[in-house]
Amino acid sequence: MSALISGNKQGAHTGAPLPGVNVFMAERILIVEDEGTLRESLKRVLSKEGYSVDIVNSAESALKSIEGGTFDLIITDIILPGIDGIELVRRVRDKIPDQAVIVITAYASLETAVGALRAGAYDYVVKPIIHEEIKRTIRNALKERALRTENLILKKQIEDRYDFEKIIGQSSVITSLIEEVKKIADSKSNILLLGETGTGKELFARAVHYNSSRRDKPFVPINCSAIPENLLESELFGYVKGAFTGAVGSKRGLFEEADGGTIFLDEIADLSLQLQAKLLRVIDDLEIRPLGGVQGRKIDVRIITATNRDVARSVKEGSFREDLYYRINVVTLKLPALRERKNDISILSKHFLEKYSNEIGKHVQSIDPATEVLLMNYLWPGNVRELQNIIERAVLISDRETILPEHLPEMLRTSTPFPCEALEKALTIEEYTKEFIKRYQSAHNEQKLSEMLGITRKSLWEKRKKWDINRNQ
Repeated sequence: MSALISGNKQGAHTGAPLPGVNVFMAERILIVEDEGTLRESLKRVLSKEGYSVDIVNSAESALKSIEGGTFDLIITDIILPGIDGIELVRRVRDKIPDQAVIVITAYASLETAVGALRAGAYDYVVKPIIHEEIKRTIRNALKERALRTENLILKKQIEDRYDFEKIIGQSSVITSLIEEVKKIADSKSNILLLGETGTGKELFARAVHYNSSRRDKPFVPINCSAIPENLLESELFGYVKGAFTGAVGSKRGLFEEADGGTIFLDEIADLSLQLQAKLLRVIDDLEIRPLGGVQGRKIDVRIITATNRDVARSVKEGSFREDLYYRINVVTLKLPALRERKNDISILSKHFLEKYSNEIGKHVQSIDPATEVLLMNYLWPGNVRELQNIIERAVLISDRETILPEHLPEMLRTSTPFPCEALEKALTIEEYTKEFIKRYQSAHNEQKLSEMLGITRKSLWEKRKKWDINRNQ
């Protein structure tokens, strides 16, 4: 059993376990050696190190042993009766591609040892065997195997996490979106994800990547609004030594890091027109030129972009290039706001409840019906991310097995759903907009408030001026 699964420290042994104490399941080692004295000597030395050691005297016996069980490491002499060690390495690696094998060779057969490495052996040791050397080689081989196993497990966890079935929601709008994404996941087409903050744009971008043929290559996310404008170009495209003061060496950009995989450009509408022009050239030529460089470098990346803005409107206003817009929105996906998929609020709430109860280690099992009503009636300007944060907070402060209304923030407990009020009062669109601004301007910044109303920030300013609404009102 590998170190990762068994729980010991990646094969780094300091001595045999204490008698009667089963600290870990020892790694299994198979020794294939026809010389009896050496075979027994190796078994004795490695057993003292805490390994579980099996011994056989031929490659044929070794192949039978492999069929009957698994080994963390195989140590084989090259010179064996019948099938030799190199052929054994080939056959073992054909059956078990990730099997770690160390070969034993004599000084006169170093060229043969190189052949064993080409056949898939991890390393070789030379006769006469020095015990400390072979123990060090074994530790290194087991450590590398454990790291490979760990990477495979982490990769599988990532793929499972971003499987489409892990996207929580049963509303028709979300299930239709998932089906649409499945159809285009394995294409090369660029994708533009539109949706308010917190709707899960990066989650969908990762789901596309990990369900495509690019899944084994990098997924590189970058928030275009989180990096200063003067640094963003070098982050995206890299730079060469001497490109600017302080560039003491060359650096690969994120596009090059994503080569063969997917790059996710979040908040794409925040790029300056200058950077938009350079990005357009990259998309057209599939070639990047590092800052200060003269040679272009070909890349193979799929580009997924996202924004919470109305890009079509930005094109009309002149703040976003029309030609770039058409390149990035080959496929456009609109992610629904949480208030547009209210049937999913209960499902998501219970999912986050279970998640944070387990993570925090508290026995919070349910959500009170009165709490569910408050959650259902809330407008959710922050969407799924806001719901996630509120459930996490509720689990943290709850001293009961149920989330009660008192465990929610005051704004959820005291607010009446504004759309319901508007309907009851039969407000006109203009009256609705005026009351909406008054109610929510203290809770949201200018950009968010204008997005919620579907207007520009300039239009928001003009309406405030028209209705004499104080920003602190």
